Amino acid sequence: MSEPRPAPEGRTAFPRLYAMQTRWNDVDRYGHMNNVVYLEYFDSALNRALIGAGALDFAGTGPIGIVAKVGCDYFSEVSYPDEVEVGVRIERIGSSSLTWGFGLFRSGAPLTAAVGRTIHVYVDRASRRPQPLSPELRALAATLHVPRKDPAS
Repeated sequence: MSEPRPAPEGRTAFPRLYAMQTRWNDVDRYGHMNNVVYLEYFDSALNRALIGAGALDFAGTGPIGIVAKVGCDYFSEVSYPDEVEVGVRIERIGSSSLTWGFGLFRSGAPLTAAVGRTIHVYVDRASRRPQPLSPELRALAATLHVPRKDPAS
């Protein structure tokens, strides 16, 4: 049995949106944004959410988020000089991990051009052993939590 094909999502599926501008070097020789660049936009939005919540520790003392899994589904092309918005949500809250969900929209578009997912496992900087989510991460996760819908339902 094959997995159902993902579908574009609307803006209401993402509690927070970040405006961004595509760059000339984001596009490949075919004139569309290179696939890896979508992940860069998702990572930028993730870090903007962390910074805004005081949950990104630049001082070097708290746990760090390690990417355990990343993926993206593409629905329509994005190019330069498109203005885009990246929607952010938390799909799953674990004891030491967060599953982040992202939607990349052309500015003003009702549906995503791409939907991505990243699993962050939070670990001790030195030992790289999983650590419980910090209070700041838990608070951020609570504000962005939108449980992922089972595509089979």
